[in-house]
Amino acid sequence: MLLKRHSSEKLFLPRTKQVLNIERRFFMGKALSLGALSMLTGCNVADDSQAQGVLDAMSRWNDKVQLAIFGTTTQLAPTYTEADIKDPFPFNAYYGEDEVRIVKEEGYKLELAGLIDKKDSWTLQNLRALPQQSQITRHICVEGWSAIGKWGGVNFADFLHMIGADTKAKYVAFKCADDYHTSIDMATALHPQTTLALTFRDQPLPPKYGFPMKLRIPTKLGFKNPKHIMSIEVTNDYPGGYWEDQGYNWFSGT
Repeated sequence: MLLKRHSSEKLFLPRTKQVLNIERRFFMGKALSLGALSMLTGCNVADDSQAQGVLDAMSRWNDKVQLAIFGTTTQLAPTYTEADIKDPFPFNAYYGEDEVRIVKEEGYKLELAGLIDKKDSWTLQNLRALPQQSQITRHICVEGWSAIGKWGGVNFADFLHMIGADTKAKYVAFKCADDYHTSIDMATALHPQTTLALTFRDQPLPPKYGFPMKLRIPTKLGFKNPKHIMSIEVTNDYPGGYWEDQGYNWFSGT
């Protein structure tokens, strides 16, 4: 499996899922070495089934701890100035920039599902008519790079309250036009900086950055910020995600 860093630069990921997991922010973001894992568990990390069971358990523990801590704080991610914005802002996806999905505004409707009282679909015109907020924050990629950008759109917590979402539910899940999918915890969904982004640098969101809409979450790693959003579901059933189902930690806070 390979993951594209930019349209022309590629990063080869480790062969095994368990090694990939080790690289993904165990113990609140502190890396755990293979040697330390062997000493802690007494298992041979070359034994896929034995090591994988340990690593999966550790990953679930890590998610629970991060979720518990995040749910008790409203600390904001750092914000920046216009002068700090990266130009051009990097493109990143599981495919190349020449394969960006083009979603037409005409006929677009955001579909709602799950534990939501008002499931009427939303057009972009409807969403643009709502109060808007903007942020200049840092996008942090799991690959090791970061870039500062400016996004504007609808406060996601306000939107969830407006549609009668069950804010005591565990998860909010997203399906996208490029077949990507992911999910977040409700505490993150209700964070004041989490935004249904409709613009980038005060202009309609370009296709390569997620038109017609992306979720901007400055408290999460970049792969938790879905683009080309087509549907939102509130649920208590674990929805997983494109990368999460392949071994990435689910919570993935920054």
